[in-house]
Amino acid sequence: MSAKEQLDKVLDNIEKVIIGKREVAELSLAALLAGGHVLLEDVPGVGKTMMVRALAKSMGAKFKRIQFTPDLLPSDVIGVSIYNPKDLEFHFRPGPIMGNIVLADEINRTSPKTQSSLLEGMEEGSITVDGETMVIPKPFFVMATQNPIEYEGTYPLPEAQLDRFLLKLRMGYPSREEEMEVLNRSSTTVSIDELEPVMSLEELLQIQQLVKTVKVDETIRSYIVDLALHTREESYVYLGVSPRGSIALMKAAQAYALLSGRDFVKPDDVQYLAKFVFQHRVILRPEARYDGVTAEEIVERIITRTRIPVKRLAGR
Repeated sequence: MSAKEQLDKVLDNIEKVIIGKREVAELSLAALLAGGHVLLEDVPGVGKTMMVRALAKSMGAKFKRIQFTPDLLPSDVIGVSIYNPKDLEFHFRPGPIMGNIVLADEINRTSPKTQSSLLEGMEEGSITVDGETMVIPKPFFVMATQNPIEYEGTYPLPEAQLDRFLLKLRMGYPSREEEMEVLNRSSTTVSIDELEPVMSLEELLQIQQLVKTVKVDETIRSYIVDLALHTREESYVYLGVSPRGSIALMKAAQAYALLSGRDFVKPDDVQYLAKFVFQHRVILRPEARYDGVTAEEIVERIITRTRIPVKRLAGR
């Protein structure tokens, strides 16, 4: 069975419990394959949590959930060393970050200090407790959900935290037809607890390695760099996309190409993914808010005006 066939089985499995969100499922799976993390931003009740659980169930992954609240502490995320009077030693009790697929639910409901406790794990794949470094088991994937900042009791995520997410996605409300289907299937659809794995963690790790072999032509790399450079030249932008963002876009494009059944990246892959990779990495100047300009609009404008490479790819 090819990698694409295996991945299609995962997506079909997710659709047993999630209706009408194939694109979000594909992008989330692409981020997992690329070794990145996802930030899902949307209003409550549209299926964010269900999406993460379905992804974990489909792979038989160790699923952990962190419910972020205003009183959550960093030790509640990474774990804590507890003194045992019987042997007179400290023993580490791992926190929920020590899982394969971690749901950071409503991450912007907690303080920036606790939010940042995820940073080391997301970037390095390890955590440090009492000066000792502990490796998080692979695969490791964080999917964080957040409600729009306009909702009461939320804290904006620090820029350093946002930059650790490969993609920022929105699920959106279902269409009328999709919501009707949700109601029609509410009593007969498969329960999330009944969902069976269709891929093993070993197979997932093999496919993650396969992503790294997907070819990225020099013209494609140049296209990615041009997109990033243009974000730094916008008058409304205080900080544009960093080189880390360029790397993120290339990795996401490689994963998406494999998900599409190809061993090479097309310009269309980069163009499609740029908005999901770049929007949360662009820091706007104050005057942008006064003029009603959003990061999404700026990124869309840059994508539209940046020349798409055609040479050396015409024969493919």
